Amino acid sequence: MHNKPVALVTGANQGIGLQIAKDLVAHGCTVLVGSRNLQRGEAAAKEVGPDARALQLDVTDKASIAAAAERIRKELGRLDVLVNNAAISDTSKQPGISVQEYAKLTRPSNVSLDEVRAVWETNVFGVLAVTQAMLPLLREAPAARIVNVSSGVGSLTRNADRASPWRSIFGPVYPASKTALNAITLAMAIELESTGIKVNAACPGYTKTNLNNYSGTRTVEEGAREPVRLALLGPDGLTGTFSNEDGPLPW
Repeated sequence: MHNKPVALVTGANQGIGLQIAKDLVAHGCTVLVGSRNLQRGEAAAKEVGPDARALQLDVTDKASIAAAAERIRKELGRLDVLVNNAAISDTSKQPGISVQEYAKLTRPSNVSLDEVRAVWETNVFGVLAVTQAMLPLLREAPAARIVNVSSGVGSLTRNADRASPWRSIFGPVYPASKTALNAITLAMAIELESTGIKVNAACPGYTKTNLNNYSGTRTVEEGAREPVRLALLGPDGLTGTFSNEDGPLPW
C-alpha cells in the first residue's frame, strides 16, 4: 500500500489542472496527472516533480477510464482525492474566437446539437463516468474528497439576475454543462454524505487558460486555490457546496 495520499487530477497536463497537481504535490500528495495524450501527461508530470505520475485518461472513453482505475489499484492501492478538472468549452476550429462571439453561435435557437453533445460528453458525462469508476477506491480511503471544477457562468441564480455581467452568454453548451455538473455534484454529495466522502464544486474564476483562448483575467495559481482547498478539506469541512475563493456561490 502506498503511504502518501493519492490524488487524481483529470485534464492535468495544462492550465488549472496542472497547477492543481503542483499544489497537491506541495501538500504531500502523490498526484496522478490525468491526460488524454500520455506524452503530454508525462511532460507535465516531469514539470510537477518526482511525486507526480502520468496517467492516460480520456474521460469520454470507457476503456481508458477502466484501465486508469485498474492501474491505480494495482500500482498504488489507494485513491484519496479525485479532482474532475477536464473540460472543453467548444469544438470550434476558429482560433481566437471570443467568448461573446461563440455565445452568438450557440444560442438555444441556433446551436448545433452535435456541439452540445460533444461538450457535455466531457464536462458532464465524463465527470460522472470517472467518478463511478473511481468510487470503489475512494470508498476505501479514510477521508476521500471529490472536487468538480465548475464555473460561476453555470449558476442559474446568477443568470436569472438581469444585472449579472455574464447573463448574456448563458447558453446550452459550456455554461449549461456547468449547471448540469453542479446538479450532479449535489446529487453525489447527497448520496455519499453518510460515507464521509465530501463532494464539492469549485469555481476557479475567469482564469487565463486554453479553454478561453487565454483571455482570462486570473492566473492559474489563483484559479487553483479553491479546488485545492476543497481537495484538502478536514473532517469539519462541508459537503455539497459550490464556491470560489471568496466564499459560497449560488447554485
